[in-house]
Amino acid sequence: ITWIYGIPSSSSHALIGGIVGAVMAKAGAGALIAGGIWKTVVFIFVSPILGYILGSLMMVLVAWICRRTSPNKVDRWFRRLQLVSAGAYSLGHGGNDAQKTIGIIWLLLIATGYANAGDASPPTWTIVCCYMAIGLGTMFGGWRIVKTMGQKITKLKPVGGFCAESGGALTLFLATFLGVPVSTTHTITGAIVGVGSTQRASAVRWGVAGNIVWAWVLTIPASAFVASIAYWISLQLY
Repeated sequence: ITWIYGIPSSSSHALIGGIVGAVMAKAGAGALIAGGIWKTVVFIFVSPILGYILGSLMMVLVAWICRRTSPNKVDRWFRRLQLVSAGAYSLGHGGNDAQKTIGIIWLLLIATGYANAGDASPPTWTIVCCYMAIGLGTMFGGWRIVKTMGQKITKLKPVGGFCAESGGALTLFLATFLGVPVSTTHTITGAIVGVGSTQRASAVRWGVAGNIVWAWVLTIPASAFVASIAYWISLQLY
């Protein structure tokens, strides 16, 4: 639904909501592990804030370094450097986002007896399939979201894109190192808003940002509701 309207939503929160909804429908709230839930909830708020801070700090630092350089030369430099920052962000994206999908598939394999809980890692085919699916989805289906992120929140020049991607990448690397599932969408959105707000507050289209926030708020309860309904339907069918 969010893809149709070009609204960046969190696949991480959709997965989390789906797990919570299905588990509660089957076994009740007592089956949930409170520590893992709270850890995830805290970083729902921390990741966009950290992305905002790092993105704005990167923009201020780069603006100071390039203060005596002509705008055309700055654009030329950062068109090339943005390839590096985009690669770093993509690496952080895969390192955090793909792991969540792999984890859910592994959970299902263990529950159905196709894998052992004591295995050191999930089957190789699950890792390969998840990374291929993320890559193909980005290549063929992500352009509505790309347009919203790149043009509708704030107008980004190459230097702004570099700073936002670098700030987002640093946040994702930190979260992955700590083993915390975070929303890559929230992270990069926070970084983009941070970059835009260093110019002036009006440079950010707060109406678009507000729509994105509402999508974030509704993602977990909506996916939990759909998962619980899907579980109930599966009981009726099987």
